[in-house]
Amino acid sequence: MKDYSEKRDFHRMQVNSEIKITDTSGETFTGICRDLSAAGMQLYVDRAVAVGEELHTILHPSGDQFPPLETVCEVVRCEPEGDGFLLGTTISEVTR
Repeated sequence: MKDYSEKRDFHRMQVNSEIKITDTSGETFTGICRDLSAAGMQLYVDRAVAVGEELHTILHPSGDQFPPLETVCEVVRCEPEGDGFLLGTTISEVTR
């Protein structure tokens, strides 16, 4: 039986990289992608985002070896943290 830390289907990778986010109204803002898995991302942003909101994201790699990761994701959690908000998202599509 898996212990609690291993119950996820996909392991999380700590990222802590800037991410470009565009919401459904077309507004673009930046945040920090704290972690990434095959199923979702945890994002730190400076404004609240409604649960259910669809976001388009672009995460640029630290080097030139790989193209940017572009996704469509859905906000499943938005919680205040410090001076901003922590978003839990599920990735519905990888567009690049």
